[in-house]
Amino acid sequence: MRQALLLLIMILTGCSSGSSTPPASPLINDRPLLLQGSIMALRQAMIDDELTAVEVTQYFLQRIEQLNPELAAVIATNPEALTLAASRDAHLAAGKRPGLLHGIPILIKDNIETEEQPTTAGSSLLKDNYTRRDAPLVTKLRQAGAIILGKTNLSEWANFRSESSYSGWSAVGGLTRNFHNTKNSACGSSSGSAVAVAAGLAVAAIGTETDGSIVCPAHVSGVVGLKPGVGLISRRHIIPISPSQDTAGPITRSVVDSALLLQVMSGYDRQDPLSSRDANNKINYTNQLQKSLAGVRIGVVRTFSGYHNGVDRLLEQSIAALRAEGAIIVDRLEFKAWPEFDQQTYQLLLQQFKPALNQYLASLPNQHKNLTLEEIIQLNQTHSSEELELFDQSIFIKAQNIATDPDATDQLRIRLQRHTQSVIDDTISKHRLDAVITPTGAPAWVIDFKLGDKFLGGYSSYSAIAGYPHLTVPMGYAYDMPVGLSIFAGADTEEKLLQVGAAFERLNLYQLR
Repeated sequence: MRQALLLLIMILTGCSSGSSTPPASPLINDRPLLLQGSIMALRQAMIDDELTAVEVTQYFLQRIEQLNPELAAVIATNPEALTLAASRDAHLAAGKRPGLLHGIPILIKDNIETEEQPTTAGSSLLKDNYTRRDAPLVTKLRQAGAIILGKTNLSEWANFRSESSYSGWSAVGGLTRNFHNTKNSACGSSSGSAVAVAAGLAVAAIGTETDGSIVCPAHVSGVVGLKPGVGLISRRHIIPISPSQDTAGPITRSVVDSALLLQVMSGYDRQDPLSSRDANNKINYTNQLQKSLAGVRIGVVRTFSGYHNGVDRLLEQSIAALRAEGAIIVDRLEFKAWPEFDQQTYQLLLQQFKPALNQYLASLPNQHKNLTLEEIIQLNQTHSSEELELFDQSIFIKAQNIATDPDATDQLRIRLQRHTQSVIDDTISKHRLDAVITPTGAPAWVIDFKLGDKFLGGYSSYSAIAGYPHLTVPMGYAYDMPVGLSIFAGADTEEKLLQVGAAFERLNLYQLR
């Protein structure tokens, strides 16, 4: 009976980022494993010899074994995880200084290369894509003491294969399901990363985003998602979609944990064309997290609301709470785009994808270096029962057949970037804003294998195309499903967004129903 009760507690306490009581593990004599899901609290427990990295890693491997069969959030655990954990314990026992992420188990989205495991993008064609190398961001995580726990499931090819796809499905990992209700979507493409954090399968996870692929899964899972500005974190050894929009970012249970991971992963990479030398001027992103909202000017963009009554109610509740905390609210702002804006943003991705993917494939240090997008399309047809039974590869085919004149692509990119950057920058400048808020999206929709995904509305594209940072934090429950509040601003504003996000998080609105 006691073990059954412990399992029930673990499941219940893993379901919201507002949980104040961490799950208990029988592996460590029923003592609390986590303190408010905090990286620093868990790290300190290991430094104080209350826990070992091996115990912590065993705990999360056990949770994955228990919960992942239903959630399909994790494609595979790292076979070296316990060995890595033992090395962290030995490091500490030898009196060496612990890293910022000492002993912290972290899951990595499976389009990001890690040394021990294949990088598949969810495709059966890459199931043996062992590159034996780490993406630079993974190297930085290891150097800070993190344990790479395994790879998370994703929308196959980061949801850039079909116009009728189901978010969270891949041939390798199956269908990731929302932890709050497994009948509902986990959004995508970083589906497994967000669900893993919500379900307590790891302390944190890393996702990637081209347009919405961090913030959408995070918001429907009720966790924190940060899409940093493009160039702050190296994109090298990550399977690409768009050279101008792709970035990796943290998905966590708290804003402070996202700040810590950003601090570790950021840095200049001379082999990433968009990497910023300024990223080497390390900012301590946790420094401003305790600051109040008094006098902070926050704009409310209404363009991305009005599609769901429950979301609108939570937005009004959030505005009132922010105002009560001393924030100066500038309301009723609008973003306007030309009629062809959505079509042209898609067109840009189609034009960028084939050259970027073919270049990545050619760089692989294994048999897959001879693959091209054209050959992948043909191989998907050959393996159609595995790859194409649920939905097609219409995006792949369009990307293969579209004209890819570099000058025309660059002109379109410049036009779209200038528009999105100027809309955000002008709004902030005109109203002297520190940050802007809007709903991240609607609650997770019911999975429908006939109609596919159902997006009612939401925000991501302007920040994604502009290359600007975008943070989503849990806003509350809309009809028993979590939704997020988007907080964004212009270039190099990660520190300010995290400050506003942490202050909003402390209001604890997520517990309200």
